[in-house]
Amino acid sequence: MAEQTTEQIAGQTAEDRIARPRPVPVTIGRRPEPVHDVAVYAFEGMAPFELGVVVEVFGLARPELGGLLAAPWYGLRVCADRPGTPLDTVGGFALTARHGLDDLAAADTVVVPGVRNAFSGEVSPGLVEALRTAHERGARIVSICSGAFALAAAGLLDGKEATTHWRYAELLQQRHPRVRVNPDVLYVDNGDVLTSAGSAAGIDLCLHLVRRDHGAKVANSVARRFVVAPHRDGGQAQFIEAAVRPVEEDEDGVARSMQWALDHLADPLTVSVLARSARMSDRSYLRHFTARNGTSPMRWVVTQRIAASLALLESPEGSVEEIAAAVGFESAATFRHHFGRVMRTSPTAYRRSFGRGVA
Repeated sequence: MAEQTTEQIAGQTAEDRIARPRPVPVTIGRRPEPVHDVAVYAFEGMAPFELGVVVEVFGLARPELGGLLAAPWYGLRVCADRPGTPLDTVGGFALTARHGLDDLAAADTVVVPGVRNAFSGEVSPGLVEALRTAHERGARIVSICSGAFALAAAGLLDGKEATTHWRYAELLQQRHPRVRVNPDVLYVDNGDVLTSAGSAAGIDLCLHLVRRDHGAKVANSVARRFVVAPHRDGGQAQFIEAAVRPVEEDEDGVARSMQWALDHLADPLTVSVLARSARMSDRSYLRHFTARNGTSPMRWVVTQRIAASLALLESPEGSVEEIAAAVGFESAATFRHHFGRVMRTSPTAYRRSFGRGVA
């Protein structure tokens, strides 16, 4: 049966349409707007947490974002070497991926949430080839935890700084000596190739990607739904002592000093100033702050100032110089330096990408 044109359908009478219903021509599979496609790799024996993080961030509908989005949300595909074949996971259940490695190679962002056995060196040859194909096309390649071994096997980390879970770091360096492995950070952003440490650091990296793509307000909204901190600097240490030991009385002073600092970001802040607000000596404050937060007090302050600047840059009001002063940097040059280190872009470029109403 030949398809009817819109004009032919419009010319029919109501009786004709009731008596002889015909399909209205449509184009299947076309999206009204471009969507950034994310593909995540699933494999036999995988731990489901990291996969779940990717699905939660990129695959969940976001009606709460409303007018915050300047572009459509992501499209997500779960891909495997053999689509349609059940994959047993850690925890005693199975999942089935509907898409194969061709879809993974064609995505805009590819996430590898792990490999089956980092210690054995087992990496799917098909995955390695798909990663190379995707990278050559200009896709963004991302790993969580042991997924860095797949990126390294594909040669995508050669000459680059990268991280993985601390228990795999030495092995990754031995097996791939051309990679500069940093075992002490949450994630590393090399622009088109990004790596992160284990489990929870995958949340940090995924939120970092949302922040890069959609800005701080959108990333903060996603973090709120996740019920996690909206931003942890990728340079923060993986291992934090305070997470595995009781909070001591003087550490309450550290927490109070951090809240006080957030209320006084525009003021001159030094270790001595923060220590006084915690009612501690400088030396004791440094030791307890680093044990509690996995980073130094001043690096934390810089990160908080950068985070505070994002919403200001997304507003059309205020010059870069004015924003730098408003969040406590001594000069615009210092602001630009630290902003580039943390965000891997300049304040002006960030404003151009995420500013609303900014020419």
